[in-house]
Amino acid sequence: MRGDSRLSRMLHVLIHMDRHDGPVTSELIARMLNTNPVVVRRAMAGLREQGYVTSEKGHGGGWTLARPLEQITLRDVYDALGQPTVFALGVTQDDPACLVEQAVNDAVSEALREAEARLLRRLGEITVGALAQEFERRRAARAT
Repeated sequence: MRGDSRLSRMLHVLIHMDRHDGPVTSELIARMLNTNPVVVRRAMAGLREQGYVTSEKGHGGGWTLARPLEQITLRDVYDALGQPTVFALGVTQDDPACLVEQAVNDAVSEALREAEARLLRRLGEITVGALAQEFERRRAARAT
């Protein structure tokens, strides 16, 4: 099963946008991500609705950052993407009357809720700006 990579892809896009001079078109982002511009516009729409990016139509238009990367957390981007499912794991509902299934589902569900809460809390502690700084550190290290 293929994982949902929208969060990492949009974080990637935001960092590139920060380093780009002027608006970035959906077509350019689509080429960068090897996808369709319609997919890009759909993903970017949630970021626009939350006030993280703006868009201008027409010649010279495109997407621009609406706030500094230091003011955007990974959790913010996750939320703007519609809070995609965090884990592929889940419970079964083959026989809801089965006491074994109930016990298993309760334990697995509780563990998943705890893990998701912890992950989302951590995503809220990391800014996209911190990722951009890490990129710069790695780029400088590679240059030496």
